[in-house]
Amino acid sequence: MSVNGVGYDVNSYPTTAAKTTTTKAAENSAANEKTPVKESQAAVYEKGSSTGKTTGKADTVTIEKMKADAEARTAQLRSLVEKMMMKQGQKVTSATDYLTALRNGTLQVDDATRKQAQEDISENGYWGVEQTSDRLVSFAKALAGDDPSKADELMAAIEKGFKQATKAWGDELPEICGKTLEATREKMNAWKDSIKTNSVEE
Repeated sequence: MSVNGVGYDVNSYPTTAAKTTTTKAAENSAANEKTPVKESQAAVYEKGSSTGKTTGKADTVTIEKMKADAEARTAQLRSLVEKMMMKQGQKVTSATDYLTALRNGTLQVDDATRKQAQEDISENGYWGVEQTSDRLVSFAKALAGDDPSKADELMAAIEKGFKQATKAWGDELPEICGKTLEATREKMNAWKDSIKTNSVEE
């Protein structure tokens, strides 16, 4: 599947996030891209100290960090698939080649790779439902400056990303993608509902 399609569709979200990127964020991004990502280690995004107030401004440092991490993990996955295809004498000319081989099941996977893939999409794996939906929600919150009132707008952008991924895949996405979208929707709704909870507490 197209990880980039399912991932973070920044252009779908109509904010000034791109304009607010600072030099420091760009430097962090460059540094992160040079840092290799370990097979078994997923990035951890820690919550900062919150005063209960939203900034309404995009958290560009977190956004750049998450984008760099996603790009590194995607490149790692793409490289693995490309090596397997080349070993089997299959010509690799574009991303379409990867998707076609994966979708049609023509790619023969060795035991070690199969085991790693199963771990990656397992319940607690980097590409599993929980971690992937958590990253999508964290990215949405960073874009919105942790403002729950923007949840519906951001969820629409996430759903647009899934539609683009489906189009790139050329068929209905695997079941895990649907589960990830549903889990993301539930978490976004819970975030949106936190507005009501905070209003009652005040």
